[in-house]
Amino acid sequence: MNMLSEHIRGCHWLDLCSGSGVMGCEALQHGAARVVAVERDARTAAVCRTNLELVATHVDGPASVSVIRQDLLSWLKRGTQDDDHRFSIVYFDPPYEANLYGPVLEMLRLGEWVQSQGLVICEHSARECLKVPSGWKEIDRRRYGSSSLLILSPQERCHGDTDSRRQRTVPEV
Repeated sequence: MNMLSEHIRGCHWLDLCSGSGVMGCEALQHGAARVVAVERDARTAAVCRTNLELVATHVDGPASVSVIRQDLLSWLKRGTQDDDHRFSIVYFDPPYEANLYGPVLEMLRLGEWVQSQGLVICEHSARECLKVPSGWKEIDRRRYGSSSLLILSPQERCHGDTDSRRQRTVPEV
C-alpha cells in the first residue's frame, strides 16, 4: 500500500479473487472512493462483504463498496459499459496454480476495465516469472519472500486508426 499511496486516494479499486477483502479494506482505509470485489465462493464473498461494509462505515468521506459473487472469467467477459465503470487500480491475487493470469489480463484489456493511466497489480508466486502480455506495459516488479508483484498499465490505445501512433495535425517532416 505504501508503494501505491499516491494513487489510492479517490481511486476506483477492483479486487479480483478478493477472498476476505483485506486488500479492498486497506484501499478504503487509504482513501479509495469505490471498491468492487469479485469472489466466487459464497461464504467467502459474505465475509468479504461484511469486512468491506464495516471498514467503509469507519473511513473519512464517502466510499462505496460492492461484492460480486460470480466466476471471475464469466464476470469479466461482459466488459465495462462506460468510463464511469473503469478502474484506476486492479488488484489480482488468484490461487497461484489456477493459471488465470493470461486469460484475466486479456479480458481486462479487451473489456477496457482499466483506466488509461490505471494500474494492475498481479500477485504471484516468486517461483514464477510472469511475462508481460501484449497490450500491457510493465511498471514495476517486486519480490516479498515467497510472493511477487507484477505491476502493469495498459498500453496507450488510439481509436479510429489502424496505426499505433497518434494522429498528428501537422505532417511529420
